[in-house]
Amino acid sequence: MDRLTLTGLRGQGRHGVFDWERASARPFVVDLVLHLDMAGAAAGDDLTQTVDYGALAERVVARIEGEPVKLIETLAERIAGDCLADPLVRTAEVTVHKPHAPISVPFGDVAVTVVRERP
Repeated sequence: MDRLTLTGLRGQGRHGVFDWERASARPFVVDLVLHLDMAGAAAGDDLTQTVDYGALAERVVARIEGEPVKLIETLAERIAGDCLADPLVRTAEVTVHKPHAPISVPFGDVAVTVVRERP
């Protein structure tokens, strides 16, 4: 399968277990790797035969900035479902980064990755 990769999609969300995390928006970053067959798009130079990554990026940021969830695992799962809603996408690998996670020691990043396939 061919791959489409989007990295560093950024949005402000209110996701977290603690009430104070939901009180004000914090940054979240999402990376996507989608597997699909792009041969038809390339052969015909046809956007309708591939994923419109601009529209997808807007949907991902809307998900980040939308309804809060407690876990970034849940956010990643929902974004993976959004990706798989496109019938061309066979596999979606979604990484959600929470750079301001509530950790009491210095750290560089917290991220979860889910990989979901079309049944």
